[in-house]
Amino acid sequence: MATLPNPLPDLASSGLVLPPGSLVDATLDGPWHEPLLWHADGPAAPRDWPDLRTAGRRLGLLPVLVTGGRREQWPTDWDLCPDGTSYPGDHDAEEVLAGYWADHVDHVDDADDELGDGAAADDHDEDAPAPGSSWPGLAPVPAREAAEDADTAAAGLAGVIAADADAWLGGARIALVPARRSADIPAAIGWSGPVNHENDVARLCAVLRSWEDRFDARVVVLGFDTMIVSVGRPPATIGEARALAAEHYAFCPDNIDQAPPHDLDAYADKAVLNQEAWSFWWD
Repeated sequence: MATLPNPLPDLASSGLVLPPGSLVDATLDGPWHEPLLWHADGPAAPRDWPDLRTAGRRLGLLPVLVTGGRREQWPTDWDLCPDGTSYPGDHDAEEVLAGYWADHVDHVDDADDELGDGAAADDHDEDAPAPGSSWPGLAPVPAREAAEDADTAAAGLAGVIAADADAWLGGARIALVPARRSADIPAAIGWSGPVNHENDVARLCAVLRSWEDRFDARVVVLGFDTMIVSVGRPPATIGEARALAAEHYAFCPDNIDQAPPHDLDAYADKAVLNQEAWSFWWD
């Protein structure tokens, strides 16, 4: 992945006021030639996000909360793969999503053919994307205006999570990543959370860039295989929400396939409509 100069090696002399923390260079293939991120050794505080965004941005560093989850898998155990990550700007969000949609729906169609028509009718959810259905296209920008600045909304969500991170995530720490925009954070560290869905996370970051532009989205939390995104301008009508739910399905099919009621319309109503945070998990 093409990158700007990494300020993390000079973090000690950067002038940032940081709590005790650790630089992470561990990857699936051994130590990386430079640090990929820094994270605090202790729990995040509600003011960490806005304070470090203001201070770190001038250096090319952006904050994100990292979580070890219930299994205590912190970034040194994330199997990071920076050498297998391309540049998000080299990918088109709609092409990426359309490809995921076709691959996943065609896979379901093939599986149904192997089971036979009767089994397919029994196993396929009536309101899930129909096997062989065409990609519906990108969702429109919501008609309503954003209530506040996207970074302010992200800081608010980060503060809420940090105030009770044990309940939300099983713990969270503040981290700094060398990236110029929030959507690029997963690619900047070679995050491999969605590896069973996509080996090159930069392709997902291209979608996150599009969500930044249309929905004022920001990456707020990363775990071993989880992501939470703040949404400054969420869909406000069920039509807008259903259109975006198709993008979520392509981006992370496990959100619907492995979460009852396995129904795309129900997901749109519950997890997309007027929701200021989106959560994703890849099996």
